[in-house]
Amino acid sequence: MIEMKREHIERYLQEALGGDVTFTGAGDIGSLDEQGIKDFGYGKPLLVRWEKDGVSGEGVISAMRGDKYGHQDYWDRARILLFQYETSARLSKHVRPLGAGYVNAEGRMIPLHEVREFFIVNEKLEGSDYFLELERIRKGELLGQDLELTRGFARWLAEIHGVKHDEVDRYDRRIRNLIGDCECIYGIIDGYPHPYSMFPPERFLALEKRLVDWRWKLKGYTHRLAEVHGDFHPWNVLVRRDEGAAFDFSVLDRSRGVWGEPADDVATMSMNYVLYGLLDGNTQLEGPFLDLYMAFWESYLEATGDREMLEVIAPFYVFRGLVVASPEWYPRLAPQVRTALLSLVEKVLEDERFDYADINRYLR
Repeated sequence: MIEMKREHIERYLQEALGGDVTFTGAGDIGSLDEQGIKDFGYGKPLLVRWEKDGVSGEGVISAMRGDKYGHQDYWDRARILLFQYETSARLSKHVRPLGAGYVNAEGRMIPLHEVREFFIVNEKLEGSDYFLELERIRKGELLGQDLELTRGFARWLAEIHGVKHDEVDRYDRRIRNLIGDCECIYGIIDGYPHPYSMFPPERFLALEKRLVDWRWKLKGYTHRLAEVHGDFHPWNVLVRRDEGAAFDFSVLDRSRGVWGEPADDVATMSMNYVLYGLLDGNTQLEGPFLDLYMAFWESYLEATGDREMLEVIAPFYVFRGLVVASPEWYPRLAPQVRTALLSLVEKVLEDERFDYADINRYLR
């Protein structure tokens, strides 16, 4: 519940409207009973009145109520309210927005003025992109430190995935977004050329239908909801060597929410070992990248004991497989590499349990 104080409303109006503004009252719609301020919260509008440069004005302050329909977190609700703020006045007969803002930790109402884009400022970390280490390994230089770093990734994921949550709706949402979101499977599919000769429409159609089966299968796994990163791949990892020549790492660009299915993070990083193992024209995973892939998987399973993951990971491999096979995202892949990746995308959905130890049978 958001509790507005008179001084916070008055200060917001002065900052948002500018000029000589005096707050004259607030309360429920149709009333100026200021006790209504105490009850203001998600889904309960608040009528406010003011005088600006001697002219009376009034408006309605509203906030959204959190719900299970994709509005669980404040950043979800911010997206909706900013859309309304930006677009409502463009539609004839629609109520005109007068301002937007947010409530900070002290309860102050902070206005937003003429919003066009948002940005974030992060701390600067030392290190180099992990994919550069993979490029080095491609040239034949696999070090013991590389394997240990990979095991470190697995242990770190095991640690964050150990934080569980029991809100069923969030797990359902994560699976729904995995399949249907613009950034995930259906969105990636729509980014492929249409029609695409290497994977014609009838194959995409069959793939999408199969994914619906998996969506309903995963409704039986909501107990797996855990803390996740959401986009754990080599371009979102910074690595650095310590004094003993071992690697340490930091991560960037957490995505798609705090809670999800741990298989998402495991599929994302392990799929990139598959990709790098195929980049030089191979059609199966072998050599150093097979070693990295197996070290990652075995270390994760040893740390978590989570073999149930093998029952749920397939659609996450579909997502990441479609990304790395995409002619838009990876236009220079050899045709046989793209064929192998698209084979994995189809075949992985046919097994009830993913056979991580025999990854090559999905690539053939």
